[in-house]
Amino acid sequence: MSGLVEDQPRTVRQGEELDEKRLAMYLWNDLGVQGVVSVQQFPGGHSNLTYLVRHGDKEYVLRRPPFGSKVKSAHDMGREVKVLSALAPVYHRAPKVIAYEPTGDVLGAPFYLMERRRGVILRKDLPAELAADHVRVRRVCELLVDALVDLHAVDYAAAGLADFGKPAGYIQRQVSGWTERYTNSQTDDIPAITEVAAWLASHLPAEGAPSLIHNDFKFDNVIFDPSLETITGVLDWEMTTIGDPLMDLGTSLSYWAQASDPPAYHQLPFGPTARPGMMTREEVARRYLERSGRKVESLVFYYSFGLLKTAVIAQQIYYRFAKGLTTDARFAQMIFGVRLLAEQARTAIDRNSI
Repeated sequence: MSGLVEDQPRTVRQGEELDEKRLAMYLWNDLGVQGVVSVQQFPGGHSNLTYLVRHGDKEYVLRRPPFGSKVKSAHDMGREVKVLSALAPVYHRAPKVIAYEPTGDVLGAPFYLMERRRGVILRKDLPAELAADHVRVRRVCELLVDALVDLHAVDYAAAGLADFGKPAGYIQRQVSGWTERYTNSQTDDIPAITEVAAWLASHLPAEGAPSLIHNDFKFDNVIFDPSLETITGVLDWEMTTIGDPLMDLGTSLSYWAQASDPPAYHQLPFGPTARPGMMTREEVARRYLERSGRKVESLVFYYSFGLLKTAVIAQQIYYRFAKGLTTDARFAQMIFGVRLLAEQARTAIDRNSI
C-alpha cells in the first residue's frame, strides 16, 4: 500500500489566517522554543478550524473556533483540552495536548496545540489501490468499528472524566433537544421530520450503561497508518460527552450510506461507505455488538435518531442561508439533505430495518 498519500495541509483560507508573529512569541514564551513559525490549514471539518504549525524542527496541530462565531458552547476549546488530556494516557488514538491558551489574547480566540498524528484519512473517494482490494476495504471498516468499541470501553471515571456529562436521561434529552432545535430553525413543511421525531419520543429505549461517546465518529475523523493496518489517531472531539454508547453508534450509522440506498441519497456528502467491499450498516452494527458485548432491542431507534440529528444540523445551516445570515451558495442545497435524511429515517422505521 505504499502509494497511499498522507493527509496534508493546504494554504490557509482567506479570512482564516493566524497572526504568525504573535504565535511565534507565544511558543517562545510558553514552550521555550525559538524560531520562525509557518502555518498551513487542514481542509476538512465544518466547525472548529485546524492548522499545521511548523516551528523550527517541530510540528504542532492547532485548533481554534471559527472566526466570527458567537456560540461559545459549540466551540469550547477547554472542553476538547480536558477530554484529550484525560484520554491520551488510556486511549492511544487520542493525540496529546501540548499547550492551551484560554484567554484569546494571542490569536483573538482560545486555542490549543496538540501533537501531529501522521497518516491517511479516507474520504469520499478511496485511493485506487485500496478500492481494488475488497479484503482491505472490509478490514478498514473493522478497524473503524473496533476503535469505537475501544473508546466506549474506557473507564471514564478512572480517567478523571466522571463529571464530563449527565448520563441519566441522556436519550430523552437528546430526542427532545434536537426536536426543539428543528422547531426553532424550521423553514419548510417536511412531514417526515415531524413523524420521525414523534416516533422517537414514543419509543424511547431503556438507558444502557453509559460511556464516553465521541458523537461524530466516522472515516474522515480518523487517521490510518499508511499500511491501513491500524488507526493512529481520532480527531474532532468537540462534541464528546458521557451518555449511552448506542446513541454514538446510531450517529455513526447515520453517516453510513450503502449501495442499496436510493440513488438520490448518494448525493449527500458521505464518506466512502457505499464503495464495493464496504460493510453494510447491519454488518457494522453486528460487529460493534459482538465486540462490545452490548445488547440492543431496536437498532432502528438509534439509526433513526442519528438521521434526525444530522437532518437538524443541515436544517440549522439552511436556516442561516434562508434568513440571509450567510450568502454561501453551498448552503442553499442543505434543505434537500434535510428531506433525504428525514425520508431515510421514516423508511427505516416503516421497514423496522436499518
